[in-house]
Amino acid sequence: MSIHPFDQAMALRPGPASSPDLYTGSTSEAYWNMIGPFGGATAATVLQAVMRHPARIGDPVALTVNYAAALEAGEFSVRAIPVRTNRSTQHWQITLSQKDAAGLDSVVITATALTAVRRQTWSQNDTPMPEVPPPEDTPASTLFAGVSWVSRYEIRILRGAVPEVFDGRSSDSLTQLWLRERPERPLDFLALTAMADAFYPRVWLRRAHRVPAGTVTITIYFHAGSAELLANGCDFLLGQAQAQAFRNGFFDQSAQLWSRTGVLLATTQQLVYFKE
Repeated sequence: MSIHPFDQAMALRPGPASSPDLYTGSTSEAYWNMIGPFGGATAATVLQAVMRHPARIGDPVALTVNYAAALEAGEFSVRAIPVRTNRSTQHWQITLSQKDAAGLDSVVITATALTAVRRQTWSQNDTPMPEVPPPEDTPASTLFAGVSWVSRYEIRILRGAVPEVFDGRSSDSLTQLWLRERPERPLDFLALTAMADAFYPRVWLRRAHRVPAGTVTITIYFHAGSAELLANGCDFLLGQAQAQAFRNGFFDQSAQLWSRTGVLLATTQQLVYFKE
C-alpha cells in the first residue's frame, strides 16, 4: 500500500534516547509553495512533533506558529517540550531549526500548543455554516497552476477566486470554497492544520493587486475532537476566509472550517506581511 504524500511530508524521525523532545525531518517537494514550503504543511509538521511525543496527553486545542525566518529546502529538526502538564491540559513550546552556513542550528519557526483531555459538555455553534451549494454542484477550481501544494487538494471555489486580472479593482476579501485532500485521506488534526492555511493572501483579492505577501504568525483553534474528525472521513470541508483590516504593511486574515454537516471544526487567525 502506497503512503499518502501528506503522510510522507509529515514523517519525523525521533532523536536519540537522551533527547526525547527532539525529532528530525525534511521538507517535501509535494507541498512546495511558490518560493518555499507551504506554510500549512510546516504548521502541521510542528504539530506532528507534539502528536508523536510520548508524554502528550489529550488532543490539540490550540496551536500558534510564528514564521521567524524562511524555511529552506532540506533537513530540519523540531523540538517539542511539554513545559506544563496539569490534570487535563498540557502546554507546549516548539522550535523548528535548520543548519546555517556555519553549520550551527538556527531557529526558523517558534510555536506554542495546548492539548487537553476533552470532556462532554454543552456545545453550540455560534458561527453557523453559510448556506452554499454542495461540492457536487460546484465546479472544480484551481488557485495557482503549477504550485505543488495546491495540486494536493481538490478545491471548489464558491466565491472569491484569485482575480483573473490584477487590475487594481476594489472588492471585498471574502473567499468561500470546498476542499479535501487529493488523493483522498481521512481527516485528522494534522490535515486540518494544513487546510487552515489553504487560503491565498486576502490583499490580492481586496485590491486585485498581486504584491509580495507572507504569513508571519497563525493561530488555529480546534473546536472538534478526534471523534468529529473521524466522522468526517474523507469528505469535503467548507472553508471561509476574510480580512478585517489592512494597515502599515500588515493585515489579519480570519478563517473557519466546517464539515459538510455544519460542525465548526476549526477557526484561525493569522497576521500577514505585505509590500506595496
